[in-house]
Amino acid sequence: MDKVRVLIVDDHAHAREATSVILSEEPLFEIVGTASSGQEALEFTEKWMPDLILMDISMKGMDGLETTGLIKLRFPYVKIIMMTVSDDAAHLFQAIKQGAQGYLLKSLPPSTWLEYLRSVAFDREEMSQEIAQRILQEFPFGKTRSDPAADTLTRREHEILQWVSSGMTNREIAAGLGISEQTVKNHLKNILQKLQLENRVQLTRYALEQGLATENKRHRP
Repeated sequence: MDKVRVLIVDDHAHAREATSVILSEEPLFEIVGTASSGQEALEFTEKWMPDLILMDISMKGMDGLETTGLIKLRFPYVKIIMMTVSDDAAHLFQAIKQGAQGYLLKSLPPSTWLEYLRSVAFDREEMSQEIAQRILQEFPFGKTRSDPAADTLTRREHEILQWVSSGMTNREIAAGLGISEQTVKNHLKNILQKLQLENRVQLTRYALEQGLATENKRHRP
């Protein structure tokens, strides 16, 4: 199995070292380098062409959000996961807007980091349940923006969207609804296409923005 080549970007040396230690616990990941600024991140991405970038949001000078936008513009293939100590949901929105594939809180345990990064590396749709729950806790429910695209979803698609926004995996959704996992995957493909979204992170954000994540779906049956 080919290793996933990772670039770590953080303006604090201790943070870069700590991230490197976490990734060293997973043989799948190979750290090709570290960068201490947004400018270095741009240069090193061009030089080493990593598969995955772990990007700190808060950096002096060009911050992680701006850097992510520039990197995705020049190297759209690369997957970028934002890292932050902040639970501010606005950061998540901005990170996804800039093209990031995901968002990690530095306070989460290493096992959750590795679980999530493996999922991203293998293009698995399942979001880490703990991360999903943390995201849910940070959003102000009830403040919705009407989107006509939501009217194109079927009743079952609305139901699956709610389960996804609560952090449920495809397998758990299938078991809860009494349908096959492949059927869930096909529904998700339809939902993403109708809403013009790319992944579960964006779908969760959408559900929360639109007020489609109902209270009774946030807990496992």
